Amino acid sequence: MFFLSERLQFPPVENANSEGLLAVGGDLTPERLLLAYQNGIFPWFNEDALILWWSPDPRMVLFPNKIKVSKSMKKVLRSKRFTLTKNTCFKEVIDKCATVKRLGQQGTWITNDMKEAYMRLHDKGIAQSYEVWENDHLVGGLYGLDMGHVFCGESMFSTVSNASKFAFITMAEELHKKNYTIIDCQLYTDHLASLGAEEISRNDFMNLLERKNQRS
Repeated sequence: MFFLSERLQFPPVENANSEGLLAVGGDLTPERLLLAYQNGIFPWFNEDALILWWSPDPRMVLFPNKIKVSKSMKKVLRSKRFTLTKNTCFKEVIDKCATVKRLGQQGTWITNDMKEAYMRLHDKGIAQSYEVWENDHLVGGLYGLDMGHVFCGESMFSTVSNASKFAFITMAEELHKKNYTIIDCQLYTDHLASLGAEEISRNDFMNLLERKNQRS
């Protein structure tokens, strides 16, 4: 296991174990977080625990042009039930991602330190949020890092049916128009798979990420 020091450095992602765990320790400064995401690595750990850094193989991603929109969601999109905004209340979105309960999930990995870290990245224009509104109430949303041609999704929430799907689908359609390469979803879930996300090898993911870095 690779233990990080104060030096801004990560080991090669090929050193990750079978579960994708690559390194332990370090900090959540904007510089280290950016270095991590630029190299296909993300933090994921529990409260009062050491920071754990991951680079799983396979990697769950969505190619924006492959977003799946069910017939029922097409009706929702046409109904104008929801409206979408961007970066109007980042803190509220990340707070709700941390507190809104999900089926089969106990607790949250979005610790106070994580919130503060992503708020700093939001202040730099890198961490961004998409917000879903119904009758002027915030009912869904998501946040992640816009790395330029790759959007690294972190978490999403919904307090009414289909709100988070609305955010994800609308974002994917926007990023497709902007010629983004992929949306990084990190780990497999049935929910993401139903929206068109798929697993690719870490090697393929790193090649796409490297191509992005060359274009940035």
